[in-house]
Amino acid sequence: MQVKLNLIVGAAAIVLSGGVYAQDMVVKIGHVAPTSGSIAHLGKDNENGARMAIEELNAKGVTIGGKKVKFELLAEDDAGDPKQGTAAAQKLVDSKVMGVIGHLNSGTSIPASKIYSDAGIPQISPSATNPKFTRQGYKTTFRVVADDVHLGGTLGRYAVKELKGKSIAVIDDRTAYGQGVADEFEKGVKASGGKTVGREFTSDKATDFTAILTSLKAKKPDIVFFGGMDAVAGPMMRQMKQLGIDAKFMGGDGICSSELPKLAAGTMADGQVICAEAGGVEGEGKKSMVDFNAAFKKKFNADVQVYAPYVYDAVNLMVAAMVKAGSAEPAKYLPELAKTAGYKGVTGTIAFDDKGDIKNGALTLYTYKGGKRDQIAVVR
Repeated sequence: MQVKLNLIVGAAAIVLSGGVYAQDMVVKIGHVAPTSGSIAHLGKDNENGARMAIEELNAKGVTIGGKKVKFELLAEDDAGDPKQGTAAAQKLVDSKVMGVIGHLNSGTSIPASKIYSDAGIPQISPSATNPKFTRQGYKTTFRVVADDVHLGGTLGRYAVKELKGKSIAVIDDRTAYGQGVADEFEKGVKASGGKTVGREFTSDKATDFTAILTSLKAKKPDIVFFGGMDAVAGPMMRQMKQLGIDAKFMGGDGICSSELPKLAAGTMADGQVICAEAGGVEGEGKKSMVDFNAAFKKKFNADVQVYAPYVYDAVNLMVAAMVKAGSAEPAKYLPELAKTAGYKGVTGTIAFDDKGDIKNGALTLYTYKGGKRDQIAVVR
């Protein structure tokens, strides 16, 4: 009798430990972003978007194929480094994740995508914008934001048509993202009848830009475009001010964060910076985004940097595909994920084309006033 009672108590402990019930099915979802290094604030922002989605799904009590599911987030740090990115990808594959949200950077997302493809695991990036990411022929690769062709090209046209730029300088950080968006910006400038007066490059870890800025100063630029991230853009703007370069400063989503004014340390004039975020909502959709931002702030005591809402949507639409397929097995829900159309997320309506790119992706143009991001327009 005593033995039998001990067995019953032991079983109850197993059932109740961690709040997992015997009938629960555990589904692991991976997330990768740089949570260390100079853009850790962006990586943490993304990871928090994933945590928020996972916690809400668990609170809701989702069932897949008739079984109640407990979702587990396996979060990895790739430090924005391609080698660390592939190591993180392999670790997630070995951990038997059912899907991956990430990576943040194009430079890590692209090499990692082969590892996920070989393992048959769906990958949705919330922020990798280099066109190559979805043009490798992998059926497992998706993104929920517009790519650099759209983003860089739109900014290039805006520089010429709206800002009336006559003397446009371009700098990039030689990463897959930075160089890619700068190339597309330059094409957009030329297609609009504008001209660039110089193209310089730096690295994503540089802190001194005196040589390249001095070279560009002689060409009297009225606009400087930087392809790279906010951690480099801020110090670059400080040095532009020191050198007396009085130009508009443009960039893609990598610089378009709520942290940029801090990184520029008071050197940013109102309206000086024009940047674009790949994504955007307008009209009725704005309320969902405002509500998300408020809930995020309440939960993490931090403002959304850039892509937390896109991560949040990516997690939810991946799970929606699992529910529709009645299975969390990648091979079974992947066809449903690929067919995603009309999914209503906080970032707008999501549908994928045959490459895994978002259809009719929006861009939001921003400037900064009083140290805060200020929306200019949503364009498609």
